[in-house]
This record gives sequence, structure tokens and C-alpha cells, in this order.
Amino acid sequence: MTQRPVAAALLSLAALACTRASDGPAPGVLVVSVDKQSAWVRNFNPLAAGGGARWPTTGGIYEPMLVFNSVKGEYVPWLATGYTWHPGATGLTFTIRRGVRWSDGAPMTAADVAFTFDFLRRYPALDSGGTWKRLDRVTLDDAEHVTFHLRTPHVPALHGLALTPIVPEHVFGRLADPLTFTNPEPVATGPFTEVRVFKNQVFELGRNPHYWGGLPAVTAIRQPAFPGNDAANLALINGEVDWAGDFVPAVERTFVGRDPAHFHSWAPPVGAMVFLYANTTRPPFDDPRVRRALSLAIDRERVVEVGMYGYTRPANTVAFSARYDRWRDATLDDSPESFVGHDPTTAAALLDAAGLRAGPDGRRLGRDGQPLTYTIDVVGGWSDWVRSAQVIARDLTALGIQTTLRTFEFGAWSERVQKGEFDLSVGWSDEGPTPYDFYFWLMNPESVAPVGKASPGNWHRFGDPESLALFEAFRTETDPQAQQRIVHALQRRFVATVPAIPLFPNPSWGTCSTRRFTGFPSELDPYARLSPFAQPESLLVLTRLRPVP
Repeated sequence: MTQRPVAAALLSLAALACTRASDGPAPGVLVVSVDKQSAWVRNFNPLAAGGGARWPTTGGIYEPMLVFNSVKGEYVPWLATGYTWHPGATGLTFTIRRGVRWSDGAPMTAADVAFTFDFLRRYPALDSGGTWKRLDRVTLDDAEHVTFHLRTPHVPALHGLALTPIVPEHVFGRLADPLTFTNPEPVATGPFTEVRVFKNQVFELGRNPHYWGGLPAVTAIRQPAFPGNDAANLALINGEVDWAGDFVPAVERTFVGRDPAHFHSWAPPVGAMVFLYANTTRPPFDDPRVRRALSLAIDRERVVEVGMYGYTRPANTVAFSARYDRWRDATLDDSPESFVGHDPTTAAALLDAAGLRAGPDGRRLGRDGQPLTYTIDVVGGWSDWVRSAQVIARDLTALGIQTTLRTFEFGAWSERVQKGEFDLSVGWSDEGPTPYDFYFWLMNPESVAPVGKASPGNWHRFGDPESLALFEAFRTETDPQAQQRIVHALQRRFVATVPAIPLFPNPSWGTCSTRRFTGFPSELDPYARLSPFAQPESLLVLTRLRPVP
């Protein structure tokens, strides 16, 4: 999420003349808008602590063993051609692709894969994904096979292993100070590895002459420096950017409508589910009847219309985005316990049953006889979430719960939610290849941290003991049908316990221009996300684009 401009400002800016830089892109050079900075810092280290590497370091320069396609919900073989689970999910072995070379011509083998993970073990500060929390050891079986031995059976560990960018032993093994290495001249296996230009305001990456997938049709990637979304969107609507992933208000009018034949937008609802989190350590939010009542009071159709410009859809009963469609138990939509419909009457009855009755003025009173008054915390610069929270506050106030908004700078908001120091807050959720990670974030009793202690997940401090056995069963299950049964059971626990209040799946914003390139994913050809932010999924797009003759 970044600060979002308003449509009126975009149209006003677009009316001004915009002069293309004299060193504009040559034919075949793809202009992309992803990172937002006023000046570039030359860092192409895929293992850099804090995620400070330039795009597309982990989705165009360095590559993983597998790429997860979030639109299709499946893994695509990449540097590995496949993997095999050991009995009992105690480990798995990857088969590494033959014939891959690093951009300096040296062969890439399973030894480089084993080295990469041992490197993360030796330098924990670079293990941002916590890979070694699950790993016991990594063994090099031969030039094509690497085995990962897990401390305990854990099927979801596949995702972190598969998506880790692989680095060359003959470069990273010689580093004097790996923690500060910025890798200005990357040696990698990806399609774009040559730093052709690097200036404060623009950089270009040329093709890897040894790319195992064949020389890319795109000759180079160019990224101008934009200080924020206003400038980036202005360049986009003026046709100076080929591919972007920023939110564009009224995109059909401000962007697509300027050149419908070439300007396109696609934002499938495959991003993380956006929730209204109720802090369950603060009564009455510890009562599932109250959480259910809050949910039923919210007019999600209006939230989506007003807050999200209609770019997404209301949450379904089990809070799944489109990425989990194949896992969803649709029969739960008709469950009498479903809590995503707009039903203020039932919401009021639930509050009555919870002992939170309305006073003479219509305001709900707590068990201490005092009016219920709460705030919704939200990041101030995220205009879509702010508008959504305004609609929610109105709906809860109409239910008799006086609700107001408080906006915070991102860092302050993040600290508050992670420490559990809030009443209500709009926030994202975890996402992964299966609903395991998603529900683990929401319902795992072992991740409930004391208020005041920062927690990367489970901000609302909710734990369901009955779900714990289901999480444990999933960790050891490799059979897809058995996994499906476990996930269906987790969906039933979600509906029964209402750990948090789902609002809408976050769209995966994507815009493109086909004036100079074709082959972008779209609703008609949904082979991947259109958003360039989705790394390493962006590899699926970069290797498919073709310049217009």
C-alpha cells in the first residue's frame, strides 16, 4: 500500500504538457513503474536484509526453484523441475534443472542451491523468511538433487524453500561482509542480469546472454525514479510507462479511456483478504456474538463501492480471495452461522443477547452501563482503506456503537496493531499457496502474544484450540484430497468462531500499455497476475512479453 492520489488531481496533471526525457527508451526496452523513490540506490542483492534490493532482483535477475502462480493456484517448475516429499513429510528432495548457467557462463548446479541455504544458516540476519526455523539440515545428493531435512514434519515449508532466490557459490562464497553486500554487478540465472545504465533517476537492465529459457524478446528493462504515485501515474497515463502496479483512481476514465485500444487494467481479487480486526483482549470483543454482530452490521457492498471504487468484491463466508477458490467449501455460504451479509436486525439481536442493550438514546451500553465508544485505526495515506473505514464507522454507529476513525502514519499504525494496542483496525492478512498460512495467521492459539509484545501475525490475539489439531494434521499431510478435507474443517471453525471480520479481497493492481509490447496477462488470458509487484511471479510475464514489430 502506498499513498493514493485522487482522480481529479490525475486529470488535472494529465492536462499539462509532459516532456519525455531525452534519453528515453529505445525499441524493445520495457519501461516499468514499481518502486517509488526520488533517487535510486544500487542494490541487487536478493538476500539483502530489509528488502532493500531494486525490482526485479527476485523476479527477473535471481530466480527460485519454483514459481507460484497465484492466479492458477499452482507451482511452475523453474530452476527445479520437480520435488518429492519423504514419507511423513519429514523432508523433500528437489530435482535441479540441467543446463542452467550463471550470467558469467559458469554452470548452475544443485551445489549452488545447497550453498544458498547454508549461507542463510550462517548469516541469520539474511534469512528474512525464517527458513531455518523449519530446517534441520540440507544435503547435496548429487549435481541435480538437493534434500531438505525438516526439524518436524511441515508441508507448508515447501513455499519458503521453493521461492528462495538461488545465488552463485563462486560469488557469494567469497564475500568479505555478506551483511552489507549490495551486489552492484549481479551474477545470476534470470533473464535480465546486465546493468546497462544506473543513474540517480533511471536504471536499465539488459538481457542475460546465457539465459536457460532462451534470449528474452524484451531487450532491456528500464525503471525511471518516481517519488510517488502522482508522478508515476502521470507518466502512465501519458503513455511513458509500459507496465505498472499502482492504484489508479477511476482507472477506466483516467487511464484506459485515453487509449482503449492499448491501455489496459486488470486487478483480480487474488491479494490478501482485508479485515476489520477486533482486539479480542478487550471486552466485549472477546465475545464471538459481538464480533458476529459487528460483521452483520457492515454493508460490504457499499464499502466496496465507496472505499474501493468497485474494484473488488465483498468477502465471502470463509474469507477466501480468488486464489483459494479451489479450496473453498461453498456450502458454507448458506450456513445459518454465515456472518458476511448485511443484516442490522440480526446484529442488534446478537448484541442484546450479549447483554449490550440500547439505552433511551439508542446508544449501546456496556456491561458497566457506559456507552460503547470505539475507534478504528487505519493508515492515514491509504485513501481506499480510509474511505472503507468511514463507511464501517457509520454502520457501527447506526447499530448504537459510537465509532470514529483515527489515522496514523504507517510506522505508528504498524506498531500499534502488532502490539495489540487498539480497539478496531483495518489490516491485511497473511497469504500463501494454501489456506493453511491464511488461517494459521488468524486462529493459531500458539501465536497469541501478550499485549505490548510485537507479533508479526494474529494482531487480534485470537486462538482456537480446536483448530490447532487441524493445523498439526495439515503439516504432515501430502495427499491433496486429505489436505482439502482439513481445509474444509478449518473453514467450519472460522465460521463458528469469527476470529476477525473479513471485508474484501485486496485487488492485485496492474496496468499496461500494448503500444510497444504485447503478451501481458489479462482477464481473457489470465496466465499470471498483471501486477509487477508479484515477485517471483513477474518472471512469468517478463519471459512472455514481445515487442510490437
